[in-house]
Amino acid sequence: MAAVSTMWRTPWVRWATIAVVAIALLVAPLILPQIANQTLIRIGVYAVAVLGLNIVMGYGGQVNLGQIFFLGLGAYVTAYGVQNDWNIVLVFAAACLIPAAAGLLVALAAARLGGLAIAMVTIALPIVGVPLAKRFSDVTGGSQGVSARFSNAPEGSGLYDDQWQFYIVLAIVAVSFVLARNFVTGRFGRALAIVRENENVASSMGISPYRYKVLAFTVASLFGGVSGFLYMVAVQYTSPETLSFGHSISLLAAMVIGGAGSIVGSLIGGAYYVFVPQATSAIDPNLTTIIQGVVLLVVLFVLPGGLVSLPRRIRRRLRRTSSSDLARTATQTSSRPAPGRDEEGTEETERQGQA
Repeated sequence: MAAVSTMWRTPWVRWATIAVVAIALLVAPLILPQIANQTLIRIGVYAVAVLGLNIVMGYGGQVNLGQIFFLGLGAYVTAYGVQNDWNIVLVFAAACLIPAAAGLLVALAAARLGGLAIAMVTIALPIVGVPLAKRFSDVTGGSQGVSARFSNAPEGSGLYDDQWQFYIVLAIVAVSFVLARNFVTGRFGRALAIVRENENVASSMGISPYRYKVLAFTVASLFGGVSGFLYMVAVQYTSPETLSFGHSISLLAAMVIGGAGSIVGSLIGGAYYVFVPQATSAIDPNLTTIIQGVVLLVVLFVLPGGLVSLPRRIRRRLRRTSSSDLARTATQTSSRPAPGRDEEGTEETERQGQA
């Protein structure tokens, strides 16, 4: 395991692995069945939503129980732009910037609050969002929802719709994760970590906790809007149900199970959000919520750092086992008599007996 870890630190090994994964992802939609492509697309959609939640909660230490609101808002903006024949680039920009602006307004008011107060503010977002989506039926389609078909494969591309959608989602997800990684590992990420640990220390170092909290919440909202655009790419339909509070809690559970404060954990969380409900529904639809709760509790007790921490736990266990084996071997070696010592002791005893 140590050899594997050392090998991964070698630049050419890391880049070769990335190249192999990239090639596999580019080839996958061409050979996988439609159902598999659609499943991978949905994982990408929710991985970006969990990524935004991870930035504000995992890295920023703030409470956000309304991430699904920004996903739904991005989906409605996308549908509105498509129905009004906007340029698709403009649609994407609006789907990102309008949720980001909404998140900024919420953050400016809520970032000064703490604990229970900010939790209540974010809880209110999906709770208020559902009736608002139903009320403004001219724009949102009311309870019936609204559809927007814009992600079908272009004629002459030689691709099926699911393959074309896969490549769109793959490109946007890849860029989102690269930007998020640079975001949290750069100067902003270091400052945000200090704010999360101790706001007084951050203030003494010239770092404004309020400013970084607002920025983190805004960035999380932007990623929520990106996931809303991707949701429309994949589903091409949205309704007030998209904004429901239950989905927001599921996103939160996905972040915790994947791994809070981890970019890779966000991808695992997206997979959890898609796979686990499908698996639990296949077992017994009436027990879906109970089984998901049990899974969450088991992961919290066994792997508090989420599934992303599993390899690290295995490495520690292997190191501990290796250290115990070495200590046991050293103890056995030190307690073993030196060669010839027993024979000399026996001869000396015999001579004393004869005397």
